[in-house]
Amino acid sequence: MVKRVLTHLALLTGAAVMLAPFILMLSISLKPPGEVFSPHFALLPTQWYAVENYTAAFTKVPLLRFLLNGLFVTLCIFAAQALTALPMAYALAKLRWRGREAAFSMVVLALLIPPQVPAIPLYIGLWQLGLLNTYAAIILPSTISVFGIFLMRQFFRTVPDDLIAAARMDGLSEWAIVWRIMLPTAAPAIAAFACLSFIWNWNEFFWPLIAVQEEHLMTPPLGIAFFSNAEAGTSFGPLMAAATVVTAPLALAFLLAQRAFIEGVTMTGVK
Repeated sequence: MVKRVLTHLALLTGAAVMLAPFILMLSISLKPPGEVFSPHFALLPTQWYAVENYTAAFTKVPLLRFLLNGLFVTLCIFAAQALTALPMAYALAKLRWRGREAAFSMVVLALLIPPQVPAIPLYIGLWQLGLLNTYAAIILPSTISVFGIFLMRQFFRTVPDDLIAAARMDGLSEWAIVWRIMLPTAAPAIAAFACLSFIWNWNEFFWPLIAVQEEHLMTPPLGIAFFSNAEAGTSFGPLMAAATVVTAPLALAFLLAQRAFIEGVTMTGVK
């Protein structure tokens, strides 16, 4: 009994620590400027300033355009990652060919490389192709996900070989097996990967910052940066309101995909 109480207490403490920044962000988005810098902290404002802050968040910058850009970019990236990760993972998990283990070792090694390392070659290549300041400049470098390949490969290893052998006896090609057999089977893993891909690419700040300069192409993290001004002073109320609006889709996506996410992550470690 004592052990259970201590476990729940530790979990509640951890949850409180993780939720505290988001609660503070929401609290500041409801306050007027005078209360933001008040020496006495209060979670709820004495004067509600939510309408003004959230209105400023959408009017000072084209925040809605940034949100639509983020949605478009993340959906395109996930679609490209899924189209490339599924056949690659199938080849690594179920096909027998010389160099397969070496190729998988390269995939694992690639997981250790920070995304900032290839930034300069990618930038030069996109510049030579004339693709800078386009949606393609944001999307193309992320079309292949090494983590997606690794995750799908681990899941495909749990699929019985007899199922694939039966599909081959029915005359299905390897390509057809990927999309007609493995794709429906891997739905939980795909849901988990979709959630992670959406969160990662929605929050991506580094690459869009150097790939695009036009305001109408910017993603939500870049849009939030417009509220930070070292000379005129940062508008913390609208800044936190914009951050709340940008964070809300992530929380909603995770809540909707929570069960599939947990199932997918769990099943990838079965074998």
